[in-house]
Amino acid sequence: MKKILVTGGCGYIGVHTIVDLVQNGYEVISIDNNSRSSITILDNAEKILGKKIKNYVVDLCNLKDTETIFEENKDITGIIHFAAYKAVGESVEKPLMYYENNLGSLINILKCAAKYAIPNFVFSSSCTVYGNPDVIPVTEDTPQKPAESPYGATKQMGEVIVRDAVKSNHVQAILLRYFNPVGAHPSISIGEIPLGRPANLVPAITQTAIGKLPTMQIWGQDYPTRDGSCVRDYIHVCDIAHAHTLALNFLISNQNTVNPEIFNLGTGDGFTVLEVINAFEKTSGVKLNYSVGPRRTGDVVAIYANNSKAKNELGWQPKYNLDEMMDSAWKWELTLKKD
Repeated sequence: MKKILVTGGCGYIGVHTIVDLVQNGYEVISIDNNSRSSITILDNAEKILGKKIKNYVVDLCNLKDTETIFEENKDITGIIHFAAYKAVGESVEKPLMYYENNLGSLINILKCAAKYAIPNFVFSSSCTVYGNPDVIPVTEDTPQKPAESPYGATKQMGEVIVRDAVKSNHVQAILLRYFNPVGAHPSISIGEIPLGRPANLVPAITQTAIGKLPTMQIWGQDYPTRDGSCVRDYIHVCDIAHAHTLALNFLISNQNTVNPEIFNLGTGDGFTVLEVINAFEKTSGVKLNYSVGPRRTGDVVAIYANNSKAKNELGWQPKYNLDEMMDSAWKWELTLKKD
């Protein structure tokens, strides 16, 4: 079995990707300092897989500590790099923290990839690299506008860093630009666990519905969209996870023709905030208590993906519709309540 290193493996997308990798024949080790995640989520993944996943509690911004993992694991075939801070609003408030953490950790993991001759690298990028696009849906070739937040800027810069780094070594890379991951694993054993008040829409919806939050706020209803609220491309986390497995397969089998390759990961459909709320109310039977507030700094008006390249070249096909995404997210929230 080929060994894959997943950074941020205790995070939301990271743990779902670990499950998908193992179920597709890979051996996986994880790095996560658990500053924004819980190690217990790997215990839940173990229930699905029937095997334990080793996690190294290491801060990737510390190069020496990071190198010890590569010294201990000389047989790593590929790296999937998730580890990063990801809250748009927080990045506006604490930009230097985001630049230091997100770029420093990426630079260190790329140094290790080069030093220890790791041939395959997958970078967790984001649709935020497009900024506020002039035309939607966006393709991989859509010109990038200025990022709307420091978080988005770290993804833009991260892509440049990967692109420049692979020119000088033998690492083959893929940049996966995904849109808005939501939902939970069909087993309802793993899902999203926001720390503090959730910054993302779907956990804010489910936490409000179950009573953890008294109400939730829609950030702006005066945008030039169907109902005045922002439009996003929501994609089930398991669909995102499987794309990472396919991306590794793509690199390992030498199918890439450029380095790095870039793929959008979205359903190709844009839904407004209000449409997502309506889908949740329909699938859960729960009426949501929400109010409308002012626009939030850092939010783009509307964005969704053209995903033809990922479908055609990776053989990737999103399986879950919006109702199924909302249903799994709600079941996960109910499971958390039991705990």
